[in-house]
Amino acid sequence: MTITTHVVGEGDDAITYDVHGDLADATAERPALFLFGAPMDATGFQVLAAHFSDRPVVTYDPRGAGRNPVGTADITAEQHAEDLHRVISALGVGPVDAFGSSGGAVTLLALAAAHPEDVRKVVAHEPPSAPELPDADTVLAVVADMKRTYAEQGDGAAMAKFIGFVMFDGPVPDDYLDQPAPDPAMFGMSGDDDGSRTNPLMRNMPSILAYRPDIAALRALGDRLVLAAGVESGETMAARGARAIAAAVGIPATEFPSNHGGFTVQPGFPSDPDGFAARLRDVLA
Repeated sequence: MTITTHVVGEGDDAITYDVHGDLADATAERPALFLFGAPMDATGFQVLAAHFSDRPVVTYDPRGAGRNPVGTADITAEQHAEDLHRVISALGVGPVDAFGSSGGAVTLLALAAAHPEDVRKVVAHEPPSAPELPDADTVLAVVADMKRTYAEQGDGAAMAKFIGFVMFDGPVPDDYLDQPAPDPAMFGMSGDDDGSRTNPLMRNMPSILAYRPDIAALRALGDRLVLAAGVESGETMAARGARAIAAAVGIPATEFPSNHGGFTVQPGFPSDPDGFAARLRDVLA
């Protein structure tokens, strides 16, 4: 598919997005498909986009990431949702089908609550939203500690804590923060602080994890809503978030192949982009 790049907004509000294919090919049965994450930018969805050559696909760089302006201020799920709403409005192709993964799944839940008219199908894949979890207070305490580490010690020390946390399987115990801080070198990172504070992942926290879904608004979507979790994700926090929100809404979580990043190819990490795309096609039908 041909890919064209566009920008909506100016200055700090500029959002860069790509259109794969021709928007004129969208139909009521096969509307434009939005694929996105947060802070993962559009490059992370190229593999998945290539599986949907039968319809136009839109990918974008979320605020603070990719080709967009950088900054140091915190970014909220509501800001991301309004940015996505602006992209959909600029294209004039709504309602769209939308797949959001990780922080993008939280963005999608916020968009669906605020602008349900923008979406036909909502597929939220492993949203790391904590409030519906029984260990929510502990999760948010861990995230707050991560944020303090970022402010005081910089990127390497904070990212080492982040990696350890997202790999943790099961409810987070009350004494989680009592364990020694991981060494950034364990993950091939430097512990030196270069003074920068523009990491979009850290800018998204703790707001993304603290986002409380509007359960009533999500229930109103009916069968337009899919909460998805990877069959290989176990009890990692993002997969538990998907299941907890699904339970609150009153629907079963939908299993997808592979794990949190199963839709793309990452050297050294298992994935199943072909199976993942086939499952997404099924739930969009």
